[in-house]
Amino acid sequence: MAESLKTRAVFGTLASIVRPAMAAIMAQKWTGFKDLPQGGFIACPNHTSEIDPLVVAVPLYVNGYLPRFLAKDSLFRVPVLGTFLRATGQIPVERTGLSANRSLKAARSVIDNSGAILIYTEGTLTRDPDLWPMRGKTGAARLALQTGAPVVPIVHWGTNEVMPRYAKKLNVFPRKTVRVHAGAPVDLSDLRDRPRTREILEEATSRITNALTRELAQLRGEEPPAVPWDPEKHGQAATGRGSFESAGTVTSGAEAAAVMESRQ
Repeated sequence: MAESLKTRAVFGTLASIVRPAMAAIMAQKWTGFKDLPQGGFIACPNHTSEIDPLVVAVPLYVNGYLPRFLAKDSLFRVPVLGTFLRATGQIPVERTGLSANRSLKAARSVIDNSGAILIYTEGTLTRDPDLWPMRGKTGAARLALQTGAPVVPIVHWGTNEVMPRYAKKLNVFPRKTVRVHAGAPVDLSDLRDRPRTREILEEATSRITNALTRELAQLRGEEPPAVPWDPEKHGQAATGRGSFESAGTVTSGAEAAAVMESRQ
C-alpha cells in the first residue's frame, strides 16, 4: 500500500527541521544515491557515531525514500519522541521472540512497499580501534534472503569528527565535511534459494561486511584490515558500551537490530 499523506506530512515536517540543522553543523557530500535500486531494499550502513542515523536518513529522504529504522520499544514510550517514531512508521523491537517476528513482518512490509529499511549489521557502534566495520550479525542477511530484497552498503566518513564514538556533545568548530556514499548491491544471488543454515547466513553477512569495508576504504582512501574486528576475541561486549569508558548512550536502533537477529 502507498504511504499515507499523514506519514509523508510528518516526514516532511521533520525534514524541514533536521536538514537545516544538519547543514548548519556540517558540510555534506553525497554520492551513489541516484543509482539506488528500483523498489524496496535493505540499507546497511557502517556505524561510527550516534548521529549516523540522521546522516544516512537525510540523503535517502532527499532521493525519495522514507527511511525506516529498527528501534528499541522503550523509545516509543518516550513523550514526543515516541509520537514521531510511531507517526513515521519506525519499527519497535522488544526482547521477545514474538516481537522479533512482528518486527520482521513490519520490515518486510516496508520492502514490499518499495521502501528502505535500515539495519546496522554490526549491531552497535563499531569497536574497531580505527573505526572500520567490525564483524556483523546475521539479521540483515536473514531478511535479505527471506525477501529477495537488494542489500545496499551505505558508507560515510566524518561523523566521528563531528561527534566521536560515545561522546555527549558535538564538535562543530571548525566545520567538518561528512561524505556519504551508496554502493552497488551486494551479490547474494547464489544464496537465495539455499536453506538458511547458520553457514549460509554467516556467508551472506560476511559479504555484506566485506562490501561495507571495501566501499569505506575507497571513501577514506586507506587500506582496511584484512579481517573484520571481532569484539568477542578482544573481550568486548557484543552490544552497548563494552570496554569503552567515554560517556554517552548506545544507539538504540542498532542494538534493536541485534536483538531481532538474536531472536530469529
